[in-house]
Amino acid sequence: MSIDGLSAGVVARLALWFLTALYAMVRRGRLAKPSTAKGAECMAIALVLVVVVVGSVMFHLLSPWWWTPIASNWSYIDHTLVITFWITGIVFAAVVLFMAYCVFRFRHREGARAHYEPESRRLESWLTVVTAIGVAAMLTPGLFVWADFVTVPDEATDVEVVAQQWQWSYRLPGKDGRLGLSDSRLIGVDNPLGVDPDDPAGADDVIVEATDLHLPIDRPVKVLLRSIDVLHDFYVPEFRAKMDMVPGMITYFWFTPTRTGEFQVLCAELCGTGHAFMRGYVHIDSEADYQAWLGEQSTFAALSKPTRLGAAEPMR
Repeated sequence: MSIDGLSAGVVARLALWFLTALYAMVRRGRLAKPSTAKGAECMAIALVLVVVVVGSVMFHLLSPWWWTPIASNWSYIDHTLVITFWITGIVFAAVVLFMAYCVFRFRHREGARAHYEPESRRLESWLTVVTAIGVAAMLTPGLFVWADFVTVPDEATDVEVVAQQWQWSYRLPGKDGRLGLSDSRLIGVDNPLGVDPDDPAGADDVIVEATDLHLPIDRPVKVLLRSIDVLHDFYVPEFRAKMDMVPGMITYFWFTPTRTGEFQVLCAELCGTGHAFMRGYVHIDSEADYQAWLGEQSTFAALSKPTRLGAAEPMR
């Protein structure tokens, strides 16, 4: 049996055991005296709360579902999420177990009277301090990661991603190492990405329309994001980084590919009826393979050059 099957089997057996025990406890409570029945019901509720915590922890430890293996420099994002997960997980377990303790400890008993205490300065102070420390512990790592996220290295190569219902297109710099100007108002059949034909820097731009993107490994990339119709979001799970694409704006993020392979592109923003099918692939290649692929691509100048379809024979 695989690890996934074993984990599912363990969880299923535990769930069955718990339901059987809970049913037996409730049944015994119903057949007992009223005071005993209330005690059994409180015990059952407390047991449910404890099992929720134990089941949540076991599901985390035994679950076969986790993040995809990372393929970029953004391991800091994973670390930040793990810190947030553990802080919120500990708080969740503590609160639910405290509820279970209270349900059991202060259950109904004949002759017992409740103690009324409307406020406690000491408890409120402790809760305020602990909550502030927990929130700060979750926010502080994210601030450092965000500072790195928006600080693009000087050596990063610009790569433009253009989203359109429901496909991805790309533009890479040519031999001059920079992208030319573009404008959505220039988009047409002969100019699908709206490159400005009057800007000399755009003549050698490499146009990759509605097909896969290739990038070299270990080279920082600044991803410039444009949408020409509705909201989109360029997302490759293995890269971790992503950003919304807003019509009329140019947004960006950067990353450094650290692993060769083929990675699926998803749209992480609901963009219409074809949203689920708006997919593509990014190939991370060795330098030699990337240069070979790049040499096969067409530039904007080549695509916009008039094509001669034919001519009549000259008259004699």
